[in-house]
Amino acid sequence: MESGISKRGFASMDPDKQREIARRGGRAAHEKGSAHEFSADEARDAGRKGGERVSADRGRMAEIGRRGGLISAARRAAKSRTQPGQQEHETHTSPDDSGVAEHDSDNPG
Repeated sequence: MESGISKRGFASMDPDKQREIARRGGRAAHEKGSAHEFSADEARDAGRKGGERVSADRGRMAEIGRRGGLISAARRAAKSRTQPGQQEHETHTSPDDSGVAEHDSDNPG
């Protein structure tokens, strides 16, 4: 054993073969009537319970919030450095070579 985990049985099969076997099992369960489909209330309740479990680890939740805050701050900083409204407007000399600079109205930024 190289990695300490052996691939035997289902795990050693080709992924397409695994999907086919799983598909057959799902069809059989529906035909038998034993397949469970969540109602909206059951799904909502399961999601609430899962959220409570995950958020029970306060240290982990604090770390997630900290990372999110750092990413948001970095995005805001990058955006403020590249906003087109903060760049100077280009000026061009007029076509008659009078040397008078005019604002390029076709290029707002």
